Amino acid sequence: MTKASSGTKNPSGRAGVRIVVAGDGGTGKSCLIITGASDMFPGQVPPVLPPTRLPVDFYPDRVPITIIDTPSRSEDNDKVAEDLKQADAVVLTYACDQPQTLDRLSTFWLPKLRQLEVRVPVIVVGCKLDLRDENQQVSLEQVMSPIMQQFREIETCIECSAYKHIQVAEVFYYAQKAVLHPTAPLFDQETQTLKPRCVRALKRIFILCDHDRDGALSDAELNDFQVKCFSAPLQPSEIVGVKRVVQEKLPEGVNERGLTLTGFLFLHALFIEKGRLETTWTVLRKFGYNNDIKLSDDVVVPSSLRRVPDQSVELTNKAVEFLKEIFDLFDSDRDGALRPRELEELFSTAPESPFIDAPYKDAAERNAFGGLSLDGFLSEWALMTLLDPTFSMENLIYIGYPADLLKAIRVTRKRRTNRKKQISERNVFQCFVFGPKKSGKSALLDSFLGRPFPDAYTSTTDERYAVNAVELPGGTKKTLVLREIPEDGVTKLLSSKEALAACDVAVFVHDSSDESSWKRATELLVEVAGHGEDTGFEVPCLIVAAKDDLDAFPLAIQNSTRVSQDMGVEAPIHISSKLGDFNNLFRKIVSAAEHAHLSIPETEAGRTRKHYNRLVNRSLMFVGVGAAVAIVGLAAYRVYASRKASSG
Repeated sequence: MTKASSGTKNPSGRAGVRIVVAGDGGTGKSCLIITGASDMFPGQVPPVLPPTRLPVDFYPDRVPITIIDTPSRSEDNDKVAEDLKQADAVVLTYACDQPQTLDRLSTFWLPKLRQLEVRVPVIVVGCKLDLRDENQQVSLEQVMSPIMQQFREIETCIECSAYKHIQVAEVFYYAQKAVLHPTAPLFDQETQTLKPRCVRALKRIFILCDHDRDGALSDAELNDFQVKCFSAPLQPSEIVGVKRVVQEKLPEGVNERGLTLTGFLFLHALFIEKGRLETTWTVLRKFGYNNDIKLSDDVVVPSSLRRVPDQSVELTNKAVEFLKEIFDLFDSDRDGALRPRELEELFSTAPESPFIDAPYKDAAERNAFGGLSLDGFLSEWALMTLLDPTFSMENLIYIGYPADLLKAIRVTRKRRTNRKKQISERNVFQCFVFGPKKSGKSALLDSFLGRPFPDAYTSTTDERYAVNAVELPGGTKKTLVLREIPEDGVTKLLSSKEALAACDVAVFVHDSSDESSWKRATELLVEVAGHGEDTGFEVPCLIVAAKDDLDAFPLAIQNSTRVSQDMGVEAPIHISSKLGDFNNLFRKIVSAAEHAHLSIPETEAGRTRKHYNRLVNRSLMFVGVGAAVAIVGLAAYRVYASRKASSG
């Protein structure tokens, strides 16, 4: 593997690089810029230079550079701060003949960058090298090592002389290179190792290039890789040389079949240590990675993935079959579950496992060893595709989905259309779970995932999800997503017009032994139903009487019957999470979602509005009929009058 040639196009896709030069007055900022741009030392220098632009072909990467000079007067501090905030890279100068300006880097300039939250590469430049006292010769490494240990944002240190034309062009080359080929995402300077995300990306690239899947890159595969990334083949002697370098330093990096993954990673670490970051970046970018070592949006997002708020996204059968194969492949102990280490290995070619953070962490059923069953694994993917289709597609690519992404997902029919047709063709349903505090919402979600009933109450402050497969009569399975809405979060949720657009069915849970819990659940039901009527996103609703193992409050049956009849929904479904008695609740939720038209509640305000609309429509109809009669009558009169005139 070799560096890209100097004739290559801009590999980063950047429109340009903005380099801001800052430092104490008199350290040589302006002379450095003028000499770097014109290759001539200036006779006279203005206090501050205007922006200086270097042509696109000034350096091999062919990216235009704009260099910003900064004033040194204290009254211009705000202007300097604004320039620094807009920088892609910062060049900090000190004068080699003025030691105090070097001290100011660590006491003023570098802390100032942190204070301004300027998180870009920093190039430290010692100017006026020709004026340094020859009796005080100290190596640059000795001088800068303590500062670089304290300020890891320093990318490179270099000394130069504009007057003597020593290493001036290199200053802006290193600054540009630090932007286009940054070290931080790839390499940990403290441990001198590749960063985990870089390792995972290179592992995926290695697997993609290992066409025969034998765990090593043969000479032919190495050559194909070289041509893809650098548009130039490797000579046989170069391939031998590459493998010899690896084998001398790392014997396990090469075997009889070729270069192993260990050897492939070692080579990239070696390139980076030797300052050849552009080699690794060229490889990453050829395979679609951006500066965050993630696949760029144009690789992941199909342009045709558009949907309205009441449409959702699901995996296709083709994608589900692929995931089943992946599950079997990584279930190494054949216990029917992916344990944490197996799951980590499955996602070892992704930037990180998508299931380790909320909302996916703990959203699916796991066994005693933390393993995901096949249903749990597919449920997590269904949830990810529902909530973040782009993230789901991205992870499908990371784990090796071979086909067109548009064949992996499908956009469902609108919910309004489903209601009109009185049937839904979806495979994944989202249920919003409402209810007052201590009503049993969290216990319901835990039970859905097969978790034991908790001994102590814990208040839920954030939304959480539980997802699982629900087997229906006839053996078919649907995926149900329960989304718990904390009582304190209802107002915020309903502040959006499209709040219920993603909801297939809503459940209202109350503590059947507590009358105040029932009243609050009823209030929430009216509030949510009213929001649906106002916005056009009506949802089917079910009432759940939890804690059925406790004695019901007086008048419970009478009150619940009245509300159910008034709003046109089913009577409350009684369950006990503590006893594990759910009265087929989850099947009933799926059924209500599939046949939404049967369970949509109606509020008093909604009935009044409908009654008014009927009256208006009826009045318009009467007006229409009356007008028609009048027109017919007028026409008849005219005919009559005409005949009478002609007869006379």
